[in-house]
Amino acid sequence: MSAQQHRTILHNAKVYTVNEKQPLTEAVVIEGNKILFTGSNSEAMQFRTEFTDMLDLNGKLVLPGLIDNHVHFINGGFYLNGINLRPAKTVHEFISILGSYISQHPGQWVTGGDWDHEAWDQKVEPRKEWIDSVSGSTPVFVNRFDGHMGVANSEALRRANITKDTPDPDGGKIVKDPVTGEPTGVLKDNAMSLVYSIIPTPGEAEYDAALRSALNEAKRLGITSVQDITYYNDLATYRRAKENKQLTCRIYGRTPIDSFHDMVEQGVTAGSGDEYIKLGSLKAFTDGSLGSATAWFFDPYVQDTSTCGLAMDIVSDGRLERWGIDADSKRLQLSIHAIGDRANSWCLDLFSKIIKENPQWDRRFRIEHAQHLRKEDISRMKQLNVVASVQPYHAIDDGVWAEKRIGKERLRYTYPFRSLIDAGVKVSFGTDWSVAPLNPMLGIYAAVTRRTLDGKNPNGWIPEEKISVEEAVKCYTLNSAYGAFEENIKGSIEPGKLADLVVLSDDIFSIDPEKIKDVHVLMTIFDGVVIYSLH
Repeated sequence: MSAQQHRTILHNAKVYTVNEKQPLTEAVVIEGNKILFTGSNSEAMQFRTEFTDMLDLNGKLVLPGLIDNHVHFINGGFYLNGINLRPAKTVHEFISILGSYISQHPGQWVTGGDWDHEAWDQKVEPRKEWIDSVSGSTPVFVNRFDGHMGVANSEALRRANITKDTPDPDGGKIVKDPVTGEPTGVLKDNAMSLVYSIIPTPGEAEYDAALRSALNEAKRLGITSVQDITYYNDLATYRRAKENKQLTCRIYGRTPIDSFHDMVEQGVTAGSGDEYIKLGSLKAFTDGSLGSATAWFFDPYVQDTSTCGLAMDIVSDGRLERWGIDADSKRLQLSIHAIGDRANSWCLDLFSKIIKENPQWDRRFRIEHAQHLRKEDISRMKQLNVVASVQPYHAIDDGVWAEKRIGKERLRYTYPFRSLIDAGVKVSFGTDWSVAPLNPMLGIYAAVTRRTLDGKNPNGWIPEEKISVEEAVKCYTLNSAYGAFEENIKGSIEPGKLADLVVLSDDIFSIDPEKIKDVHVLMTIFDGVVIYSLH
């Protein structure tokens, strides 16, 4: 028997297939990198040969390999390899962690960090002076975990030529001291690019190291596919890893919409590529984030009535509409970031216009995040066949402080997973890593319990929007596959599909939902090969 025909039998398991025709089985037979059979233990044994590996799973739960619908994968690897400000719970800790890191990396640009001022004792935006006290001539620009706000020290502002006279760029804000008019160091959304544009690009070796770290994190957590926000250097890194047979996670790349002509010139359409790397989806932003008060709403923020948030410059100047119509006509998928209710409504207006103007095809529009919706826009999402690409961990994080931003009334259809599913909308799950932890068990826990991180909502924040564990698993598998035109090759455990599987420590369908967050992965199988085993 050739290597191509090598078989593995997983038996004595509880196999949850996400296949409605055969939801629960006992065994899975893998041949090469595909699923050959799933059924009872006795039936599976008929496929055994002298070359077959036998894996007795002692009744453990098997799921399809988990598919994260929205990651910044290589950025996440850089985050793992760099400074981590997420643990800071006080202003003092924020400064201390920075000071310690800078002392070990003097003179180098310090970036990343993923701080969260809402988790600090003083819930105030950071200031350049805090960093100046420990940074000297080292340039620092560290971002909030949502990626829509960063704080620079004086050295970084100097290098970027940002002064009290620098105007806000379209779709961005340079925060200035109300007394002195000087920049505080905080830059929001498009203003961040004023600094990012002068930061040296890492080399190939650093990109490769970041991908290795990201892949190791994914396999440890049972993630076998990610739907990535992919830039040119990221794509080159994935391709190098694939050539070297080091890619242990499938990549569905969403490239920036402003470069979609490059995709057209290369003949790329939605789902182009192979089983390891696919392209053909375009990422665009309509607004910012709730945490940065740049999510775009119809009504002003409660916390700051002078603003309704920020529409991105490509929205206000008409480019996103033109690009969207043109790209769709070339059969490229639109994946548009929208947080606020006005941003989401704007996306649906655009999608409706595209359907009227362009020839019909299986386009599968996506709204990334779809966090704050008006009730009437939920039914519009179904009518327009929009995939709601949501990240449930954000709900239990934002739920700690969202009400003070936008008030109670607008929260009713915030992260409305139940309402979306009941309306017939395809809902897929992911994390937005490194904005949130990559662990899918935390996402499933969040969707099922909606217990906020501060412990103040034991019965769930907006509990009427809770969903079942079965629904959450489908959102993390088959529905995520659908959002990438891949439901026929993965997302469920069925003959002919790719052999990507995960074995869990506990049965998440039968334990107390509160304990799902503590469940861990015992084994990850990718392409028919065990790539991670806890023991």
